[in-house]
Amino acid sequence: MRNDGMTTRTVEILDTTLRDGEQTSGVSFNAREKLSIARLLLEELRVNRIEIASARVSQGEEQAVRAIAEWASGKGYADRVEALGFIDGGVSVEWLWTAGCRVVNLLAKGSRRHCEEQLRRTPAEHLSDVRAEILRAAERGMGVNLYLEDWSNGMRRSPDYVYAMLDALADLPVRRFMCPDTLGVLDPCDTEHFCREMTTRYPSLHFDFHAHNDYDLAVANTAAAVRAGFGGVHVTINGLGERAGNAPLSSTVAVLHDRLGCRTDIDESRIYRVSRTVESHTGVRIPANRPIVGANVFTQCAGVHADGDNKNGLYFNELLPERFGRVREYALGKTSGKANILKNLEVLGIELDETAMRKVTERVVELSDKKELVTLDDLPYIVADVLRYDQTDAPVRILNYSLSLAQGLRPVATLRIEIHGEQYEQTSAGDGQYDAFMRALRQIYREQLGRRFPMLRDYAVSIPPGGRTDAFVQTIITWESEGRTFRTHGLDADQTEAAIKATVKMLNIIETNHTNHGNQDCIVAR
Repeated sequence: MRNDGMTTRTVEILDTTLRDGEQTSGVSFNAREKLSIARLLLEELRVNRIEIASARVSQGEEQAVRAIAEWASGKGYADRVEALGFIDGGVSVEWLWTAGCRVVNLLAKGSRRHCEEQLRRTPAEHLSDVRAEILRAAERGMGVNLYLEDWSNGMRRSPDYVYAMLDALADLPVRRFMCPDTLGVLDPCDTEHFCREMTTRYPSLHFDFHAHNDYDLAVANTAAAVRAGFGGVHVTINGLGERAGNAPLSSTVAVLHDRLGCRTDIDESRIYRVSRTVESHTGVRIPANRPIVGANVFTQCAGVHADGDNKNGLYFNELLPERFGRVREYALGKTSGKANILKNLEVLGIELDETAMRKVTERVVELSDKKELVTLDDLPYIVADVLRYDQTDAPVRILNYSLSLAQGLRPVATLRIEIHGEQYEQTSAGDGQYDAFMRALRQIYREQLGRRFPMLRDYAVSIPPGGRTDAFVQTIITWESEGRTFRTHGLDADQTEAAIKATVKMLNIIETNHTNHGNQDCIVAR
């Protein structure tokens, strides 16, 4: 870890996924989802505080606040659950108090322009309103934090306004003054300068920094604020938030730990699991290259990197996947080379002689040149193919199938399949051609073979840009079988046929688990 001369200290993490993150376009949590995520944040990730809602939004929001507040009170977390309130003559405070929330984050104006042009109030009038609201909440027995909305522009254009606000409020029972870069306009230099102005002028006050990612600088700005002495930072899971989003918890925590040498209470090993859970609730996909939690970020593609990893971890950095409950993977493609293939064969427990390794490497490169995505699950079949296995050695073969689609009628599929030398035939209707095909296949497994059929967990289609009607379609299907989750890929100009190819790969994977065949002269199972 790097300290850069800073005294090691603990930084407080507030997660605002359930409030600010919910402002992501198309994202809305119901009360049950909010309670589920609140539990994950506080009990698994161990964030210090969560901001769960805005006051007076809806009846559903009130139900969510009530449910979380009741759960948190029973767990001793009531002081760690916060909600946004407004300067509205006590209406928000009463709304939140009635719903069971015991900490209010009041939204005041942190720039003269917002005060005068949006509220149509003078700074003195707004200051008087804010003081009265703080005292109302305190009299209710509520904890109070104060947002200074548009603080970043306030520091740029009207710092005298910001200082006047703090001078007048510093003696009130405000736990934290929260400084948002509301429009995401700061860079790290400005952030550190403005934040240091605050901590130098008001050394006894606790400041939080709340970043937005409009220039893709949210994490860097958050780090700059901590470097300047801020004691708390605001984040969201997967960087959810309005416009370009907020600072993602995953990257922020890693930077605080590794680059600034700070401590947090976050359990890093839970970050990936919580990120994927929130992804499932929101439907907002995690980009494959998002640091820490993206699908590809712990995957080495270049063969030289895999070779270096074999030689004392030459291509490792501090972001080891094991920290975050993940494992390093080695992609199979035209740049992967022998070292990547060896890494994948180790996972499968397969050893090859030099001749076989050369043939497998050539075949992987050949498939990659054709834009066929090669996966760990494909590798045993590539190995079998290059060792001159006959197609008939595959445990499952589709002998024939017919798909029909007619207006006003349900699609129908007729399937003839060979499994371990036995032929089966089935016809079924479905909601689509692939659904009809899958229904026929399930019937064969359940009714004729008496076996459980794997569950389809995810179905993704990738089409190259350009609008060509003859472009290849890549279908990626995630399956679950006997507690194991794996993916198979199919490539074809027709989406349904691509899905069928991915399904046949899946069938051969599960059937291979029941038959241990192979060329024992060249393949040795460990």
